[in-house]
Amino acid sequence: MDFELNEIQLAVQETFKKFVDEKVKPVAAEIDEKKEYPYELFREVGNLGFFGMRYPEEVGGNGMDTISYGLALTELARGSLSLAAACMMQSLMGTYFLYRFGNDEIREDYFRPALLGEKIGSICMTEPNAGSDLMNISTTAKVFDDHFILSGQKTWITSATVSDFFTVLARTDNHDKLSIFFVPTNLEGVTIGKNIPKVGVRASVTNEVSFDEVRLPKKYLLGKIGEGTKCLIEILAEIRIMTAALAVGVGTAALEDSIEYAKTRVQFGKPIGKQQAIKMKVSEMAVKLETSRQMVMYTAWLCDQNKPRSKEAQMVKLYASEAANSICDDACRIMASYGYAMEYPVQRYWRDARFTLIGGGTSEILKINIARELGL
Repeated sequence: MDFELNEIQLAVQETFKKFVDEKVKPVAAEIDEKKEYPYELFREVGNLGFFGMRYPEEVGGNGMDTISYGLALTELARGSLSLAAACMMQSLMGTYFLYRFGNDEIREDYFRPALLGEKIGSICMTEPNAGSDLMNISTTAKVFDDHFILSGQKTWITSATVSDFFTVLARTDNHDKLSIFFVPTNLEGVTIGKNIPKVGVRASVTNEVSFDEVRLPKKYLLGKIGEGTKCLIEILAEIRIMTAALAVGVGTAALEDSIEYAKTRVQFGKPIGKQQAIKMKVSEMAVKLETSRQMVMYTAWLCDQNKPRSKEAQMVKLYASEAANSICDDACRIMASYGYAMEYPVQRYWRDARFTLIGGGTSEILKINIARELGL
């Protein structure tokens, strides 16, 4: 493995760093306070080619590697985790199954426009009684000769109110395993339910969604009946690696603000950054952040080399998410009362970082899975 970024990767990193510094950070507090989907920034991210980075050129993408995608996502999260979460949904879970299994019509009418940010997609997995336990999903798709009838309730659906299409995990007749369906949101029987207010990532809107006997043509089955779980596993490692990249981004923002504050805040006749206690705390934060960053780069490299990465992806997601929450908490401690004030962004980092503990699997589930991978 070469630890040096190549010219393309450096250019991607610099492009998104500049975009975040100039366009995202100045309005990050505003979009968090409004709790509204960041349409304008979302479209600008689309103009930068982000949504197509991980897809081949022949289907309308840019054919970038996973490392470049992770670098861009980390920068977006450094500016606004709300924006980054919405963009990750669009570019990964929201469009992947259309790319893998969509017919020409679906690809032309939905997938290609989504890569430009002209249409928005999301995935519907979680249910009121099925979170970590996806095999408990009760949404059903009854099988008929020329169509399916989809019925069920989903919750915690990212970008639900603004989505043009969903990919939905459901259980078909007399089949224990899950299947995946393409569902345009304008179909009769699709209802966007109540908004779920959240502590953090508040501009990444989240809602309940219900499907009341939604008629789906057979061509809206993505893949084969009963292979939904298998197909989800194909991208599960990348979901976890990129959730870790989100954690690195928000942790970077917290560390940068902590260092700047420690240089300028004077107590007892000198900047607090000169105090041993603050030096030690900042150093510990930096070590956790750099460890997370290197783990993300390594696991992204494993993706690019098509090497086994299930265990490593779970490890990086577990470590980076816990590290980001620790870093953001320490940032609030360094800033003391100002870390508790809504006028400073560090409280937003602290709130947003909680999101990374949940997406891609909770720490508790990951620890059990890692132990299983180790033979226990």
